[in-house]
Amino acid sequence: MKDRFKNSLILFLTFLKIGAFTFGGGYAMIPIIEKEVCEKRKWITEEDILDIIAIAESTPGPIAINSATFIGYKISGVFGSFCATFGVVLPSFVIISIISLILRQFSDSLIVQYAFNGIRAGVLALLIKALVSMYKKCPKGLFSYILMGASFILAAFTDINVIFVLIGCAVAGIVNSLIIKRRVKQ
Repeated sequence: MKDRFKNSLILFLTFLKIGAFTFGGGYAMIPIIEKEVCEKRKWITEEDILDIIAIAESTPGPIAINSATFIGYKISGVFGSFCATFGVVLPSFVIISIISLILRQFSDSLIVQYAFNGIRAGVLALLIKALVSMYKKCPKGLFSYILMGASFILAAFTDINVIFVLIGCAVAGIVNSLIIKRRVKQ
C-alpha cells in the first residue's frame, strides 16, 4: 500500500512537470512523456509507449490525458491513473485561468503576438520530433508507407472523421497480418 501511494505521488509529480513545461498539446508531449516514463523512470518499454499512444489517439479525449491515464493505471492502478491524469491537467488549468485574465488586457500587444509566433515554431518542432520518433519505431515496408500516405490524405484533405481513419488502419493492419501469416504457413 505504501509503495502504491509513493508510486502515485511520483506519477503525479512526473505528469505535473510534463503538463507544466510542455506547450502545444498532447502530440508535443509525446517525446517528453516517452523520455520520462521509458528512459528516465523505466516504467514502461518503448514498445509499450507506442501501444499506449495508439490507444490514446483512438479513444475519445485529449491524447496527453489519455496517455497519462493509461500509464498511471499500468504503474499504480486506479489511484495512479487519477494522480497521473490530475498531474497532467492541473498546470494547464491553472495556466489557462491566469492567461485568460491577463491576455484580455494585452492581446493587442505586439510583444504578446511575437511571443505566440515563437511558441508556435517551438510547438511545430516538438510535433516533428514526435513524428520522427514514432516513424523510427513503426514497421517499414510498402504496406506501411501506403497506409501512412492514405491515412494522411484522408485526415488532412477530407472531412472523414479521424476515428474512422484509425479504425480503417486497424482493420487494414489485421487483414495484412492475416495474409502474411497465411503465406508463411504455405
